[in-house]
Amino acid sequence: MGKYSKNITHNRIFKSAFFIFLIFMLLLSRLYWIQIIKSKEYKLAALKQRGKEMGIYPSRGTIYDRNLIPLTNRDKVPTLFFVKDYVLENEEAMDFMKDVSKKSNNVKKDNSKIGEIELNRSLENEILPKGIFFAEKTLRYNQKNLLSHVIGYTKKTENKGESGIEKTFDDVLKKENIGSIYFEIDNKKNPILGGGYALVDNEKAKRPSNVQLTIDYHIQKIVEKAMDEEGRKGSVIVSDVESGDIVAMASRPNFNQEEVDDFLNRGDMELYNKGVQVSYPPGSLFKIVVLLAALEEDPSIINENFYCNGFEEINDVIIKCNKDEGHGKLSMKEAFAKSCNSTFIQLGERVGSEKIIDMARRLGYGEKINIGLMEEVKGNLPEGEEIKGPSIGNISIGQGSVEVTPLQVTNMMMILANEGIQKDLSIIKGIVTDNGNMMKKFNREKDEKILPKKHCEIVNEYMNEVTISGTARTINLEDIGGAVGKTGSAQAVLNGRNAVHGWFAGYFPRKNPKYVITVFVEDNYSGSKDALPIFEKVSREIYEKNR
Repeated sequence: MGKYSKNITHNRIFKSAFFIFLIFMLLLSRLYWIQIIKSKEYKLAALKQRGKEMGIYPSRGTIYDRNLIPLTNRDKVPTLFFVKDYVLENEEAMDFMKDVSKKSNNVKKDNSKIGEIELNRSLENEILPKGIFFAEKTLRYNQKNLLSHVIGYTKKTENKGESGIEKTFDDVLKKENIGSIYFEIDNKKNPILGGGYALVDNEKAKRPSNVQLTIDYHIQKIVEKAMDEEGRKGSVIVSDVESGDIVAMASRPNFNQEEVDDFLNRGDMELYNKGVQVSYPPGSLFKIVVLLAALEEDPSIINENFYCNGFEEINDVIIKCNKDEGHGKLSMKEAFAKSCNSTFIQLGERVGSEKIIDMARRLGYGEKINIGLMEEVKGNLPEGEEIKGPSIGNISIGQGSVEVTPLQVTNMMMILANEGIQKDLSIIKGIVTDNGNMMKKFNREKDEKILPKKHCEIVNEYMNEVTISGTARTINLEDIGGAVGKTGSAQAVLNGRNAVHGWFAGYFPRKNPKYVITVFVEDNYSGSKDALPIFEKVSREIYEKNR
């Protein structure tokens, strides 16, 4: 009986020990789960409840070019985050920050408890002074502000698109915080010097909310470089003849998308996309419209000769030609190539204002082209009393109340390059995933016949003569297939004073054209002297890129 009792006791002790061991192991496993496996998640949860969040990745989807090269969310900068109240009073910490930060950096004076400053190098594996933290921050905008007027900008405090693609696709691009850094704070909401911090990549915020454009990143760089090298204000647009895609659109002066407030009250209209948002007198470019209206009225006009004595008088209103002494006797082709005002005023009087304005509307003037930018304006075509009497003189040479955008000029050139077929111009391809898969393609209208092919061939032949013997004869692109186009110099009032704007619009190569390029230079410049060199430079560099 004693032996039996001993066995029972031993069994009970063994079972109790095993049970205690099992509980201990379960507690140990749970502790391992909490301390090791789930430590980051629980630490983050605690920091989110009792922490200060600073975004290190834009809370907006990426805007891509046609080849899925990112145009936003592209540049990364090493960044220091620091507790202001402590660091600004600590000499050692300040000396450290001055040593590693960019010379141009200044600590912003605001009410925030945590400051940030860009660095000249990474500090990923370095020991940092108390109150200082390191992370790589992804910038929303390219540091060179490439394609700034098309991309637009946001109202940072509300994560809201204010212009450009940011505004058009605001609902699509807006996301939750994708990446953040959290700092531990005390009861007074001040960062704790020895407290924790965590970098967070929010996978749940990643959804198909990115926009792909028709823009070609490399061609856009070519265009912006050419404008900056020439130092011109204005706009350049490049479009693909076959597809109708806008592959480049630049406006100058440029602006810093991260510091928009600095540009709000300036006088150079830096925030305006001058390709679509401002309209200008087209000058002699409008002679293309007059010629097309005349060809429709009487195709035999091309066989006639005209005489220019240096001016035209309509109801006691005298309008000078672009050559004071006059051009003398001219054929229609010669008058177009030399951009003779007198000839086209005579032509306008024969055709009439109404037919010219009607042709302009068919070519897309006076209406939005609708490429996907909400800021686009319609320009202006005169009507009613504005087209009566001596106004035909100004209408015939693209002056007076006739106003167009560089985009509308591009649309006209596209029709001519496609032998009378209008392509639905666009700057949007569609909405894509982070992997570049197309989720929703941007709708495009079908091609539409606008002009007879024969009339386009005549105008194209005349524009070719412009580059051979006319106002654009200095162009030198024969080695890459040549180019055709039309110059324009338009008088306008700018900021209360008289100014002259310059145009050159055309396409290259001469046969089987690939690209239409419209160049507009603002304020006291001519088409042949100032717009033409930009056209030439852009054309050559695009050709070299595509070889």
